[in-house]
Amino acid sequence: MKVSTWNVNGIRARESQLFDWLHLERPDVVCLQEIKASPEQLPETLRELPGYWGLWHGGKGYSGVSVHLSRDAFPDAPAFGHPEFDVENRAVVADAGELSIASIYVPNGNKDYLGKVRFLEAMAAWVAERHAAGRRLIVCGDLNVARTERDVHPKLRKPTEIGQTPAEQALLEQILARGLVDLLRGFDPDNDRLFTWWAPWRNLRERNIGWRLDYVLASEPLAAGAVGCRALREFGSSDHGPVVADFAPRAVTRGPSRA
Repeated sequence: MKVSTWNVNGIRARESQLFDWLHLERPDVVCLQEIKASPEQLPETLRELPGYWGLWHGGKGYSGVSVHLSRDAFPDAPAFGHPEFDVENRAVVADAGELSIASIYVPNGNKDYLGKVRFLEAMAAWVAERHAAGRRLIVCGDLNVARTERDVHPKLRKPTEIGQTPAEQALLEQILARGLVDLLRGFDPDNDRLFTWWAPWRNLRERNIGWRLDYVLASEPLAAGAVGCRALREFGSSDHGPVVADFAPRAVTRGPSRA
């Protein structure tokens, strides 16, 4: 199974690129963030994404997330919902069998740092509750925290800057400590240039001077069945690059297997 996540920074501006992405990677799970559109603002081609069950969860011009599950990989319609910590259209969950897949867009905290802290704390509690209930989790998205110092290019490191503060990093570690694995770092542990976001000036993306803010986190039993995870700096015109995780066949509970 292939799981992908991408902060598109405006889905209507990236519509053709999304279809290029679906054709290129053929992901079984697609999680999008910062869609910046309400469902009624989407063209019909996006609203009913061909071949996918899905839910768009956004408002006009700000924030917004979506999650889409392949009808081939998930023959039965998933149940869609929102965790209690969802604010500003920032979290959507698809439940399929014992698997829960979440698309999350954490607030950046520049305007409301305490709101970001509350969001991350509530997210950690939600992960713990879901695991206690026997769920398996895949949590995807733009978490707006660089996990460690090495997840920021040396030229941009500033531990007092929101997104890289030790307090935020500790909150992210609390989420992981609830039984999740950071797949991208797990499959590329020695890469000091493993970034997924680049400020849109001075050719920072081309020079790979950025931050790692986008994650695929998986419950430990699911992570044991992962066979790879990669970031794609070269794809698309968003200021974020997609992240893709691959799981071995039957590693993820998802109902009847494909032939």
